[in-house]
Amino acid sequence: MRTFAEFRARTEPTPAVPHHTEAPPKGVVYVVDDDFFARTAVRTILADSDWRVEDFSTCEDFLATYQPDEDACLVVDVHLPGMGGLQLVQRLQGQSPHIPVVVISGSSGISEAVQSMRSGACDFLEKPVSPGRLLASIAEAFRLARAARAVMMMHRAALDHIAGLTPRQREVMRLVLAGQPSKNIAADLGISQRTVENHRASIMHKTGARSLPALAKLALASVWRPDEQLAG
Repeated sequence: MRTFAEFRARTEPTPAVPHHTEAPPKGVVYVVDDDFFARTAVRTILADSDWRVEDFSTCEDFLATYQPDEDACLVVDVHLPGMGGLQLVQRLQGQSPHIPVVVISGSSGISEAVQSMRSGACDFLEKPVSPGRLLASIAEAFRLARAARAVMMMHRAALDHIAGLTPRQREVMRLVLAGQPSKNIAADLGISQRTVENHRASIMHKTGARSLPALAKLALASVWRPDEQLAG
């Protein structure tokens, strides 16, 4: 049976140890491993690259400290006393925003790696952990998590803008984004063209959009659908 290391070696190049030309992000890396020597080795690798690190021997100890809104990354072993590493990953997936996770293990089976990724981990690393791959994996985990948070913030802001519209304004917005001219919208809704223009002006003002393409982009960012019913 092929090991995970053999599988990965054939599909991915081994990254070089990153050369830090600037200070790393001000996030914290949590390391959870009941093996003192392995935990210390990971902590040393990260600390030597100027990452802030906190380490724990159990998932329960980690959960007693972790704050969901922190800018952080978790490095956790699969096999732990009490709550296992994959159980922790699955539990954290229920939080929003959830912490990115890098799973490590002394095992080398492909099935364990696949299970880790399906549980929501960003990466799976074998022990002993390669310094270069660990640092690259941590950096990528932070990048993905921050990108996801940025999209979520944009989504929430867009929803707030659209939720501020009246039902009639959302109806006009639906038709405007469908490419209908004001004259046709007025006929469809049984209102005057001037009223349609007033609604369009109010829509642009309330959403902060300066053009129709900007309004369309806002609607897409909110994952808003023309037939969606919003409160208000």
